[in-house]
Amino acid sequence: MADTLPVTRGVTANGLDEDEWPASAAAATYDAAALPLLEPKVYINRELSWLEFNRRVLDEAAEKPTPLLERVKFSAIFSSNLDEFFMIRVAGVKRKVVTGIGDPGADGRTPTEQLRAIQRLTQELLDQQAALFADELVPALAKKNLSVVPFAQLTSSEQRALGAVFEREIFPVLTPQAVDRGRRFPHISNDSLNLCVVLKSKSGPLFARVKVPALLPRLVPVPSSKPHAKSGTVLAQENVAAGADRFTWLEEIIAAHLDRLFPGSEVVASYPFHLLRDSDVEPDEDDGDHDDLMEIMRETLAHRPFGMVVRLDIDQTMPEEVCQWLLEQVHGSRSDLYVVDGHLHLKDLHELSKVDRPDLKDPVFIPAPLGPWAKETVNEDGEVESDIFAILRRRDVLVHHPYQSFNAIVEFLRAASRDADVVAIKQTLYRIGKDSPLIPALIDARDDDTQVAVLVELKARFDEENNISWAQTLEKHGVHVAYGLMGLKTHCKLTLVVRREPDGLRRYVHISTGNYNAITARIYEDIGLLTSREDIASDVTELFNVLTGYARQGQYRELIVAPGEMRARLINLILREIEAHRKHGKGHLIFKMNSLVDKEMIRALYAASRAGVKVDLIVRGICCLRPGLEGWSERIRVISIVGRFLEHSRIYWFHNGGESEVYIGSADAMERNFDRRVEVLVPVEDERLRAHLREVILPAYLRDTVNARHLLPDGTWEPIKPDKNHPRFDVQTWLMQLYRNGPAGGPLW
Repeated sequence: MADTLPVTRGVTANGLDEDEWPASAAAATYDAAALPLLEPKVYINRELSWLEFNRRVLDEAAEKPTPLLERVKFSAIFSSNLDEFFMIRVAGVKRKVVTGIGDPGADGRTPTEQLRAIQRLTQELLDQQAALFADELVPALAKKNLSVVPFAQLTSSEQRALGAVFEREIFPVLTPQAVDRGRRFPHISNDSLNLCVVLKSKSGPLFARVKVPALLPRLVPVPSSKPHAKSGTVLAQENVAAGADRFTWLEEIIAAHLDRLFPGSEVVASYPFHLLRDSDVEPDEDDGDHDDLMEIMRETLAHRPFGMVVRLDIDQTMPEEVCQWLLEQVHGSRSDLYVVDGHLHLKDLHELSKVDRPDLKDPVFIPAPLGPWAKETVNEDGEVESDIFAILRRRDVLVHHPYQSFNAIVEFLRAASRDADVVAIKQTLYRIGKDSPLIPALIDARDDDTQVAVLVELKARFDEENNISWAQTLEKHGVHVAYGLMGLKTHCKLTLVVRREPDGLRRYVHISTGNYNAITARIYEDIGLLTSREDIASDVTELFNVLTGYARQGQYRELIVAPGEMRARLINLILREIEAHRKHGKGHLIFKMNSLVDKEMIRALYAASRAGVKVDLIVRGICCLRPGLEGWSERIRVISIVGRFLEHSRIYWFHNGGESEVYIGSADAMERNFDRRVEVLVPVEDERLRAHLREVILPAYLRDTVNARHLLPDGTWEPIKPDKNHPRFDVQTWLMQLYRNGPAGGPLW
């Protein structure tokens, strides 16, 4: 009898015991005996794979054909990514080392070995970034009359002008903190840039700390006779964007004026340092003192600034004795130390993107309006309206961001909020953004005749405070707000609209691969499905009942839901593809996702390759599967697209003996998505939309020779070079043209 493994069901949800999270008994198992055992040699370390992904981001900063300020932006993104990686992933590895956990991972490395490998590769990448910025980007900017100049290299008149700026706008917000027998070393906040100041005394060196204020621009415009200032303060953000063309570093201005902070003392030197702490604080949802998730999250966030040190960046000017003293004060170790030959904390290069230099940026891209909304009317108030619901009664609609405007989703919700026949609106919100156009629509919809219920996920990492604020705003306006489930993150992207119509109630649904965030929808590539299909709408209704109540829906008609059944359902679909290939040949899988980590999914994909099924994987970030290994993965090709837009959609396509199936949704192939998050995949059932994804979108990604790299068996990525058989092709540029220049109504309608 074939051995079967139950899918992990996750942890406490809605107050239910662990084993009570609803799952389909029929769909929660798969034939584990059909899958090969996962040997360490065929599994790429997750953390090292992520660092190789971030190397590709840094490579974009080195691409000379890319507009110059876009290259600077990619360098900043590299730094932002790396910081978050350390605060979350490296912090987890270090906790294992500190607590003495030595069990090897799937790739055979112990936590200590992982930490050493991470340190080596990270130092290599930081060295690469520093050299790129100093030797290529700064000189290239200067040639374009946009200079980043060390304070010491400014003219004496420029330095005097900045001295006045220091007195007026910087000095008042600085706080020198001495360290002596009566004053302990201060707490260094997470992700902060600081100066370690050394002063002279008769008894020996004295130390002090000055925090570089995060509220001030890191790149300070150098005052000049050029009339670009729009307000009386040089450091006002609008002045940075108004035409400044010379900048210097805030910490260098502070260092040059330390005598004002320590009058009567002799300043010997100052050295910058940047510190990161463990920020992967998880709420204690079993805390008997609190039964309110909002209060638990507030208390949890209060602990984030006090995590252990996971990275200390210094530059090469810091002497060894000062470095050792600093490590002791912050309770760090040598494994936390990174020495940079240049400026620290380069994610602040994002500030340069605000400079008004369109000649150094990508051309402005305006998303195409959604084709089906083309037939519009003007109401008595002069507002343009479309009968969105009539369209969805006739056919499903696929929306592809950022190529098609997010306004389609905003208008869908606004139409629901203004429609007197709408009786209920339900929505999940994960990362909302600060100026969401959806929140006013949800508030407008709430009245005595319309029930509005929103699930706001308070545990969305680094968006917790923003989500708490939105949840409170919605509650104040009478919207029913749920805060997510205990023990799980609600990561699925769902909207349900219930409307009273002549033939009874009809439900309209939006299911997306991306967040309801109007800002990121301009730069994140995502796909959403709008439909009024009864079976899908019924599934979404029942899932909302699980999320907001005590419902125990165990099986769904069309949706694939996690936790509970998603891993097993996907693996069974892969096993079905193997059987179809044995019968009919032409077995083929195409999966597009952000990350491939889950060991069982990787086993299933190896099994497919061994059986002769062709496997194309489009994985933007982490990929723990090794393609091209003899006897394992000769039939598997892995490519990654890193370009102007962040590839974010998840698409799972199965050839299925010619009866193809395709699913889109919020879930990557990762343990966290399958076991610790509420996720949804939805089948695309409309033949036209399914054909669009299979025959247009996915082949275009597989043809890319500009943004694409393919994964080698050793875990590194190699650019795909154009040749006579594979001409130069940029999928993102092509998609912009496809949706903008397509026939009236767009290519899908």
